[in-house]
This record gives sequence, structure tokens and C-alpha cells, in this order.
Amino acid sequence: MRESTIEQHAVAMFKALGDLPYKFTSPGRRNVPDRLRLREIPAEHREIVARYVQFIEFKATGEKPTAAQEREHARLRKLGFRVEVVDNIAGVDALVRETRK
Repeated sequence: MRESTIEQHAVAMFKALGDLPYKFTSPGRRNVPDRLRLREIPAEHREIVARYVQFIEFKATGEKPTAAQEREHARLRKLGFRVEVVDNIAGVDALVRETRK
């Protein structure tokens, strides 16, 4: 059976469960897995997951996410993931300081 057929089936099944099966590519790193499956995080685990998994949208200073990006951020937040929009060096430094606690 073709890889694409298996992957398409998995994507359909994951979506039916309410998961987000992102296609995963990393231009600066070869051989990464095909998909990133994001499942809803139970409320009692969200704080700890937020310490280790963060989605960060980088923007030029003063720029805002597009409407499409905002919709995607909302999808991720609905599942309990942390999404940050950073448009300056101070924002990066704040995220780094958090990890040192």
C-alpha cells in the first residue's frame, strides 16, 4: 500500500477525532517525521504542557498576524496549546527568561 494512502487515511481518522494532523516540514532539517498530531490537552495538564510546547509567530515590529494566522492560532489555543506572537527582541528575551525558572 502506498505511503500517501496510509497517510490520507490517518489524516481523515485524526480529523474525525478533532485532532489537528499538521503536515510537518522543516527546511533546515532533513528526515523529520511526516506529521505532527496535536490532540486536545486536558485542562489539568495545560499549564505543564505550555512550559514545554509553544507555538511562536514571529512578526516584524508593529506587524500583526493575518486573519488566516489568527484563525490558526485560535484552533491551537482551543486545543489548549500556547501560541505567542513576538514582534521584538524583548518578547524573545521574555520567553527565554520563562524557561529559566
